[in-house]
Amino acid sequence: MPMQAVTTERLSDGAEGDVVLRVDDLSLDFRLRTQILHAVRNVSFELRRGQTLCLVGESGSGKSVTARALLHILDKNGAITTGRILLAGKHGDIDIATLTERSPELLKIRGGRIGLIFQEPMSSLSPVHTIGSQIVEALLLHRRMDKKQARAETIELLRQVEIPNPDKMIDRYTFEFSGGMRQRAMIAMALAADPEILIADEPTTALDVTTQAEILDLIKRLQVSRGMAMLLITHDMGVVAEVADAVAVMRYGRIVEAGSADDIFHDARHPYTQRLLKSTVKLEQNQRADDQSAPDAGSTRQPVLSVRHLSKLYGASTGWFGGHGHAIKAVDDVSFDLYPGENLGIVGESGSGKTTLGRLILRTVEPSAGQVTYFGKGEPVEVTGLNKRQLKGFHRDVRLVFQDPFASLNPRMTVKEIIGDPLIVSDTMRGAALESRVIELLELVGLDAMAMERYPHAFSGGQRQRIGIARALALDPKIIIADEATAALDVSIRAQILDLLLEIQKRLDLSFIFISHDISVVRYFCDRVAVMHRGKLVEMGTAEQICTYPQQPYTKSLISAVPNPDPRHKRMMHRTRFTA
Repeated sequence: MPMQAVTTERLSDGAEGDVVLRVDDLSLDFRLRTQILHAVRNVSFELRRGQTLCLVGESGSGKSVTARALLHILDKNGAITTGRILLAGKHGDIDIATLTERSPELLKIRGGRIGLIFQEPMSSLSPVHTIGSQIVEALLLHRRMDKKQARAETIELLRQVEIPNPDKMIDRYTFEFSGGMRQRAMIAMALAADPEILIADEPTTALDVTTQAEILDLIKRLQVSRGMAMLLITHDMGVVAEVADAVAVMRYGRIVEAGSADDIFHDARHPYTQRLLKSTVKLEQNQRADDQSAPDAGSTRQPVLSVRHLSKLYGASTGWFGGHGHAIKAVDDVSFDLYPGENLGIVGESGSGKTTLGRLILRTVEPSAGQVTYFGKGEPVEVTGLNKRQLKGFHRDVRLVFQDPFASLNPRMTVKEIIGDPLIVSDTMRGAALESRVIELLELVGLDAMAMERYPHAFSGGQRQRIGIARALALDPKIIIADEATAALDVSIRAQILDLLLEIQKRLDLSFIFISHDISVVRYFCDRVAVMHRGKLVEMGTAEQICTYPQQPYTKSLISAVPNPDPRHKRMMHRTRFTA
């Protein structure tokens, strides 16, 4: 029997509740300039009232475009070629696939019977309208109420999604909300018309681990209380294990396996599903624990970098009109050492000061107080005392790998120009020597030498990050600061990049400062971990101690919020909440 038939049967047999939406044999095509892209092929699944179906797969698998097809939100060059999208109704099923783009029936379904939460709330919410006015607009469109009633209902919705002081926050703008609060506002907007179905497209990807846990918990509670069916799209198998009732795994536009959450995690049959799970479980282990080359945590050797009492205050001077500004301590009296060959993780929630700390070390942001000492080949260098010319020498030895492999590479430069740029700027080499060095670096990061004449758009996200790593290695640095270097990557690609960095580290004797909000990545990659909260370093220890036996209340809350990739042992359901 074909895999599609077997897996669909497993999904249907184990499901409970009324079917509110059924997708049958859905196929989508996109007409490109030179060819037709078959983005989705013969996809079938059901959404049941009160249950969550997770559509999971790596970038480009067809998850998001499948979800958008349910509401006819496709680019102009995209079209449904075959299949049905049957929405249950009082007077029979409605086939959404047959509705025209601007039909009144479809407009009632969008945001009315089916709510949608997008991945990035900052780009989905209007920056020139208040949060409240945007939710009020949705209420006036889908529910029979006047403006006064709509405003009162909006305040109640903001209260339901746990936004503090909703009567005041209703009149605030998008930029005045944090990332987690923006996502809560998006949830309130999606729930405004009391939909039967909620589609959540990567709703927690851009959030730190504790905010992610709060948002997932909120969505799940609202779903259960309202009896909604939910389609959750994600590439995070840990999130799937925590919230899914049923799972459908997509690859290359097809559903390769589907079933209950327990079936998928404990009896996966398709090799692709098994590989996804293996990559996820792999990050639950510390790769450095058995590495003989890893430095001893109690090492008495001289550090390669020493940070003492480093602080950064914003707004400490007088205000605009002569008053005293309120000082924000982005980094507050942080001290630590980094040893040769060591991987030091810096973790914490968004706004904890992690990225600012990395920038202070590099002196791309000037510290308010403290010292950074670099122990290179010669005499110790006091980094905070270097002038611009002297900083160039320091920046040869301490390099940065950026978070976003798409934004950090110049689209108008070839790979050869991108990787060779540090060598040209530092006047290190040109001509044939430069080309030879670029080829060497490409091979070091696992890319073919032929890639150097191509442009960034021709590469996948993982390949672009490899190019960024090659650029960082061009000047033979001693320290790499990786700022969320794997956050934008799928779990299997993430594991590949981490293994690549570990292999390069052995060959080049590098030290890493690894900044991340992803605890599993830090646990896998790092020797020691420093935990930051509101600019302060609140706990520091080995990766094993921090991730398994945390001591401080904040660290305990952080670790307990990490999703566990096993639906039989859900961690976030019993997490520890931290109150300052």
